[in-house]
Amino acid sequence: MEKFRLAVFNTQPPQLYFGGVERRIIETTKRLHNQADITIYSGTKAGFKKPSQFNGVTLVPYHSTDWLYPLDNWSFNRSISKKVNSIDADIYEAHAVSGYGLSRALKNQAVSKPLVHVVHGVLADEYEQARMAGYPSFRGRVANYFMRRLAKLEEETAQNAMRVVTISNYSFGKIRQLYDVDASKLRIVPNGVDQEKFKPAADLLAAKQRLGLSKEPSVLFVGSLIPRKGLIFLVEAAKKIVKEHAETKFLIVGEGPLKNKLLHAIEAAEVSGNFKFLGNLKEDALATAYSCTDVFVLPSIQEGQGIVLLEAEASGEPVVAFDVGGVSEAVRHGETGLLVKRGDSDEFAAAITRLLSDRGLREKMGLNARKFVSESFTWDICAQKMLQVYREVLGT
Repeated sequence: MEKFRLAVFNTQPPQLYFGGVERRIIETTKRLHNQADITIYSGTKAGFKKPSQFNGVTLVPYHSTDWLYPLDNWSFNRSISKKVNSIDADIYEAHAVSGYGLSRALKNQAVSKPLVHVVHGVLADEYEQARMAGYPSFRGRVANYFMRRLAKLEEETAQNAMRVVTISNYSFGKIRQLYDVDASKLRIVPNGVDQEKFKPAADLLAAKQRLGLSKEPSVLFVGSLIPRKGLIFLVEAAKKIVKEHAETKFLIVGEGPLKNKLLHAIEAAEVSGNFKFLGNLKEDALATAYSCTDVFVLPSIQEGQGIVLLEAEASGEPVVAFDVGGVSEAVRHGETGLLVKRGDSDEFAAAITRLLSDRGLREKMGLNARKFVSESFTWDICAQKMLQVYREVLGT
């Protein structure tokens, strides 16, 4: 079959960022460059100023601010909508709200080539969850205002696209419910994980030492420090956990606007000595962190799926998470981890304590977790399912 031309749009250059969206773009496109001529268009962020090649894929910068979301997103979409005539492809693929400018431009110019819209976490759902939780601060109210506006843009793009791809059955249902998108054009393509990168440590002690750990129990969180990730529940749980496991270290990987608030909460809870903030880690260091800690936690109050869950499970780590969104599709309760009621810090603490107290259970769940991910959630599977979507919209 002759190669088709695929244009992918994402505000953040995926070769320079390590979020779930960016990881999916990099991992799928590098597996498909033999079937397609792929060009990724991204904002001029993190020093990305010149076209380049990465994993057999062409990367092209389009002007954006290097400011915080959503200003960078708005300026990037404005740039691509102005230059749509110079972007010639057989398929256009927009991630989240990184392509609403393109969607409008294609529609205005009556371009009939297919648009595939990839929805990761449904923004309207995220907005509803945040609204129900209340608006604790001025910054939170501003964030939710923009979230509502962006959700409308995501809805518009989804309705204009030929196909909408999402990551879980949960997100599928929310897109149907909140965006009124016909089920016939929706496709589920879950995220994946590279099980060669993310795997149990060959030398556990050496891996722990690289993180500044010894033999103390350790609990890992990976994600942005934002309200949706529910880290305040982990702080509340930590107060209870250290009563039985006083030396437990809680490792926090990621950055975000809630960092100072979390530091104050940790100090107030008198568990400052138990927390260690590692910032953003590059992939090799992140793989080390997954491979040598005892329990992975995700106290999110809303998740479409959660790539971090898959990475932890591939690393042979049992998971404790709130049973929200698509989490139950990525974690098998009682087999690969423990799922508890959303927002219940007592139950969350009890689940973590149970695993820290039972090495045999941790090892059993870790083995189950790696097997589960290896069979169901790999980037090879994800890439092949995306290829099916491309062939479908091309009619080949």
